[in-house]
Amino acid sequence: MNIILFDGKERFNLLPLTFTRPVAELRIGILTFTERWKKIMETDQVSFLTEKYLSEKYFARKEAENLFVNPAYFPDTNLILTLKNLQSGEALFCNGELVAAHAGFEDFQALRFTHKKEIESTAFHLQYAWDLCTYNAQAIAYDFKLLTQGRKSQPLSKTIQVIGDVSKIFVEEGVTAECVIFNTTEGEIYLGKNSKVLEGSMIRGAFALCEGAQINMGAKVYGGTTIGQHSKVGGEVNNIVVTGYSNKGHDGFLGNSVLGEWCNLGADTNSSNLKNNYSKVQCWNYPLSRFINTNLQFVGLIMGDHSKSAINTQFNTGTTVGVFANIFMSGFPPKLIPSFSWGGNEGSPKFELDKAFEVAEKVMERRHIPLTEIDKRIIEKLYTGDI
Repeated sequence: MNIILFDGKERFNLLPLTFTRPVAELRIGILTFTERWKKIMETDQVSFLTEKYLSEKYFARKEAENLFVNPAYFPDTNLILTLKNLQSGEALFCNGELVAAHAGFEDFQALRFTHKKEIESTAFHLQYAWDLCTYNAQAIAYDFKLLTQGRKSQPLSKTIQVIGDVSKIFVEEGVTAECVIFNTTEGEIYLGKNSKVLEGSMIRGAFALCEGAQINMGAKVYGGTTIGQHSKVGGEVNNIVVTGYSNKGHDGFLGNSVLGEWCNLGADTNSSNLKNNYSKVQCWNYPLSRFINTNLQFVGLIMGDHSKSAINTQFNTGTTVGVFANIFMSGFPPKLIPSFSWGGNEGSPKFELDKAFEVAEKVMERRHIPLTEIDKRIIEKLYTGDI
């Protein structure tokens, strides 16, 4: 079956993380939604139905019969079985919202279905950017089982101290980890292929270190944390999701936060994740153009792709940073920093587009990944607002 992962209305509430990617390419747990559905359905035939300006890079592969899935609904056994048994023309809804459909491409776009089914619930429904860290420990547990069932872990070094059940640690090939402490009493620990955990680090599950990622010396890592591929993290972190190719390499605290790709936090960057009066945190909502109540006591930083902070940057509780922002002002930056901000202050000048391209090319070249002409067209549309 040809699988198409489509963006629902959640996509707009997940900005700024979805300015540069469809919902399916977000990371939660160990995997992106794309990687997870490929593994579940045992296929590489997965494509995307997303915003027009993203579709040149993330296109839909159309066939006579397709299985459309909204990836914002995290899978569980009931959902997977229901999807596999959907007949042509049938659609699946949860609380009145479309979750999946087995249909031709034109029929899906016109919402022409012969039969509608209702499913009571899924594991969880991803609706806002902060949900990625809120549900991350649950997603790590799911992905750990999905990836490791029936497989044997690589051995741990004898210099490692394990607190809890060692069977909750899985080590892929090429991992380097010496003189560290792993604690699995509250969740699993997954070390991806060719990842590194340097000396003196203390790590509590649930924790996922993806392929080629690194934990720097003496890091303190609390549970519910995912470090995406080829990222580097040091200092103290708690319940964060790093999508990939981003660095928080030095001391400083980051908690209950989500970073996109190609971000860099300068040395001693800190983010508050709790208000002084212990009240619920408000965060920026792009569709409503205002701050909304998250109903959470702990929310830190939500940062879009290619954004960066200078040394000693201090982020307020519940700060949102768009894409390609450069924050180097003194004191606390505003709780909303627009995309392409040059400085981070209200009224800061705009990062020049050719300079943004130049920096992105240099950063990506270090990971041997090109900034393509398609990427540039997406960035230009974000810059001009033509989306």
